[in-house]
Formats: sequence, structure tokens, C-alpha cells
Amino acid sequence: MGDSLIPEEVTSLLGATPTKAQRKGQELRGSSGTSRTAKFGMWRLQAAETTPGDLDAQVQEILAQLSDDIAVWNRLASQFDIDLYCGWFMEKENEGLGVTAATLRELGARSIELSLDIYSGDAKDRE
Repeated sequence: MGDSLIPEEVTSLLGATPTKAQRKGQELRGSSGTSRTAKFGMWRLQAAETTPGDLDAQVQEILAQLSDDIAVWNRLASQFDIDLYCGWFMEKENEGLGVTAATLRELGARSIELSLDIYSGDAKDRE
């Protein structure tokens, strides 16, 4: 994400087509027909859902589609915020997830911040 992000340039550098992209100032239309103006540029690539959840595999799925040229990642990181956002929806109150050291190294080498939003399981499991 970033104010000066041009999606086509990021696509060219990373070698993949985004799931969703926008330029700052672009008019965006929602599914209900409402429109808004993009406040920042964004380039997003989404992994396929997995059942049961496998965060490490999903991160690897995304990284496998993108350039492994660290110079490209350093260029992007110097200009934009790079964030791998993950929503974890638990089925019960106490579940775990893991990311291997190898995957964490790959994220770190690319200056990718891993952000997790964790949603608790069913409230009746807490009783």
C-alpha cells in the first residue's frame, strides 16, 4: 500500500496479477452500487481458503507466485508498506496455527510484515 503505488508497476515487478488493486484517487464501486474514492494505492493477492486452515501453506502459495528477487522487494519496501494480512477464524476457543521458520525467513527477507486477526470460536465452547 502507498499513496504513489501504481498497480501495473507492482504487477510488472512481482510477476503476478493481483486479486485486487487500486490507485489513489480512483473511483471504486461496491457491489451495492455505491462509490467511493480510493484514499491510497493498493496491490493485493489472495490465497485460496484451506480447510482445515493451513497458514504456512497459504503463505507459501502466495510467495510461490511472486518474484524471489530480493532487490525488487527492497525497492518496493523502500516505497510502500508491505503487509501479509491473515484472518484466522477458529472453530473452537483453543486452536493453534504455525508458520515454519523457513517461511518466516522468506517473509523477513522480503520485508513483509505478518499481520494476524484472530477470531475466537463459538462462545458455547467457553463454558
